[in-house]
Amino acid sequence: MNNSRAFLVLLGMLALFSIIIVKLVNIQLIQGDELKYFAERQQMKIEKIQAERGLIYDRNNVLLAYNKNDATFYLDLSQTNRLAKKELAKKFSKLTKKTPQFFLTKMKGKNKTITLAQNIQISDAKDLMKLKLPGYYYRKGISRVYYYHNFASHILGYVNSQFKGVNGVENYFNSQLAGINGQRLVERDAKGKIITVKEDKTKNAVPGNNLFLTIDKTYQKILEEELTNGLKKYGGNYSLGIIMNPNNGEILALANTSGYDPNSYWKYNDAERKDRAVTDTYEPGSTFKSITLAALLDQNLVKENDKVFAENGRYKFYNTYVTDTHKRGWLTVSEVIKYSSNIGIAKLVRKIDNEIYYKYLRGFGFGNYTSVSLPGEVKGKLKKPDQWSRISKEFMSFGYEIAVTPIQLISAYSALVNGGTLFKPQIIKKITDASGNIVYNSNPDLVRTVISKNTSRRIRKILSTVVEGGTGINAKIKFINAGGKTGTSQRLINGKYSKSQYNSSFIGFFPVDNPQIITLILVNSPKIGRYGGQVAAPIFKKISERIIKNNYNKFLEKKENIIPVKNIKAVYVKKNYKTKGNLKRLNLDFTGDISKARMNVMPNLINRTLSDAISILTKLGIRFKVSGSGKIVKQSIRPGTKLRTGLLCKVDAKETSLKGVKIY
Repeated sequence: MNNSRAFLVLLGMLALFSIIIVKLVNIQLIQGDELKYFAERQQMKIEKIQAERGLIYDRNNVLLAYNKNDATFYLDLSQTNRLAKKELAKKFSKLTKKTPQFFLTKMKGKNKTITLAQNIQISDAKDLMKLKLPGYYYRKGISRVYYYHNFASHILGYVNSQFKGVNGVENYFNSQLAGINGQRLVERDAKGKIITVKEDKTKNAVPGNNLFLTIDKTYQKILEEELTNGLKKYGGNYSLGIIMNPNNGEILALANTSGYDPNSYWKYNDAERKDRAVTDTYEPGSTFKSITLAALLDQNLVKENDKVFAENGRYKFYNTYVTDTHKRGWLTVSEVIKYSSNIGIAKLVRKIDNEIYYKYLRGFGFGNYTSVSLPGEVKGKLKKPDQWSRISKEFMSFGYEIAVTPIQLISAYSALVNGGTLFKPQIIKKITDASGNIVYNSNPDLVRTVISKNTSRRIRKILSTVVEGGTGINAKIKFINAGGKTGTSQRLINGKYSKSQYNSSFIGFFPVDNPQIITLILVNSPKIGRYGGQVAAPIFKKISERIIKNNYNKFLEKKENIIPVKNIKAVYVKKNYKTKGNLKRLNLDFTGDISKARMNVMPNLINRTLSDAISILTKLGIRFKVSGSGKIVKQSIRPGTKLRTGLLCKVDAKETSLKGVKIY
C-alpha cells in the first residue's frame, strides 16, 4: 500500500516536472523571441527630447519671450502611504503657499495618479526633485514665458500645450522657432523609474532660432497705454493702433485693446485674441480722400488752388445725396482735404478715368495682401470698374464702397508721404540661430513706386494744413510739425449703415518735411464724440508727444525711471570679491533657491542659465535687457553692488556646446 502511494506521488511529480519542462521549452525556444521583444518594448522606450524654442526680442534686444525649464510632480496613490502623503503635503505647501490640507485632500483615493504641481521652475524645485518617496515621481519639461504678460500679445501670439505657436509671430514663424526635437532610449523598471539611458542612442535636440522684431518696446508701451486711456475716455467696443517707419515699412508698434496674457491664453475668447489690425476690414471714410487726391495730383488733373463749389453742405448725385458736416461754398482743392468735404472730393474724382483711378488704388495696395508676416491677413474689398454703379467712384473717393484693413491703409499712407514708394510692412528685423549667427537679416522690401516724389511732397503740405487749422487740429503736437487726416465712417451693420455707430480714425505723421513716424488710430463705436478729429486725433497727439519727449534726438529710446549703469556710484559689500571663495562667503554665487541669496546686493549670474538669471533678476526687482541665449557670460552690474530702485542690468548669454551634456 505504501509502495503504491509512493509510486503515485513519484508519478505526479514526474508529470509536474514534465509540464514545467514543456512550458520552459515553449517559452525559451518557441515563444522566446516574441516574449523577449515584448519585454524589451516594455522596459526600453524611445522618449522625445523637447527642443528649446527660440527666444523673441524687440529691435533693441529687449527679451519678450523665453523658455523656462520646469518640472511637473505626480503621485501614484496606489503605491504611496500615509507618511509619504504628510511629508509631500508639507513640502508642496511651502513651495506653492497653499495649505497642507489642500494637498492632503487631493491625495484622497487609492487607484489613481494625481498631479501635485505643474510647471515648477527647476531652480525652485531642486529639493522636491531629491525626494525619494513611494509612488512619487516627476517629469521635466519646458514652458513658454511671456515676461511682460499682455504686452504686444497680438504680435507675439502664444504657444499651446503641444508647444506649437498659435497666432502672432509664434505661429507665423513656428518652423523657425520650434527647433528640432531630439530623442533618447531609456530603460525603466517595473515601476516606471529610469534605470539607464543609452547614450549611444541619444540624439540631442537642436534649439530653435531667435526672432528680433522691428517693434520698439517703448513705442509699444506708449501705444498700448494711450489706446487704453482713449477707450476709457471716449468709450467704444475696441481701439487699435499701428506705428510704422514710413521709409522702410518697419512696424514699430501694433496693438489692439485690451490685449490678452499669452501665459494664460485659455482664459480669453477668440475675439480678444484676434489681431484686428490685419484680420478685420472697415470702410475708411475721409482718410481715403488723401489717396484720391494723390491720384488726381499725380495725373495733373487738379492743382492745389483750383476751386470747387461745396454746395453749402448738400448735393444730389443722381438719386443719392452727399452731405458735409459743415456748410461751405467755394473751396480750393487743398481746402477740400483741410475741411474734409465729401462733396468737394466727389466732384473732383469725376476728372479721372475709372480705369486709371482703379490702377492707382491697386497700386497703393488696396484689394490685395500686404504680405505682412502675421497670420490671418485678409485682402479687403476693391471692386473692379466693370462692377461699379453710377455713383461708386464718387462714394469711393471719400472712403465708402471699399473695405480696407488698418495695415493696408497705413502702408498706403506711408507711400503717400515717403516720396511715393510702397513698402511691404515688416515685423522681423533679423533671425539668428541659438549661437547668435545671423540666419536672416531684413531689408526694406520695395513693392512699387505709386506716385512721384513731387506729388508726395504736395500731399504732405496739404495734410499739414489739416492739423494746423483743419479737422485734425486736435492732433497738433508740440515741438514738431505734423500732418494727417481724420476719418469718420458709418458702420455697416446687418447690411445697413448705422446712424449711431461709427469708426473714428486718424492717420498722422511727423516731421512733415521728412516723415520718420506714421501712426494709425482707430476707435470702434465711440460713445463720447463721433468724428475722427474728436476721438482719434487726440490719441495720436498724446502718443506722438510721448514719443518725441522720450526720443527727441533721432527718436532714440530714452530709459524712463532707470538709473543708467554708468552713472551708478556702486557700493560694494566687500572690495575684494574676485575669488570664488569670497563670492561664496557673500552668498553671491548661490546655486539654489533665490530666498537663500542676499536681497540687497547683486548676485553673480555668470554660468547660470538664461531662464534662471531672468527668474533671479525678476524676484530681486531688477529690470534687465538680454542679448543672446544659453548661459550668462557677462553682466553689466558687478556682483556685490548694492541694489537700488530702478537698476537696469544688461546680460549677455551664449550657447554652450551640447557635447557631453545630458538633456532631460
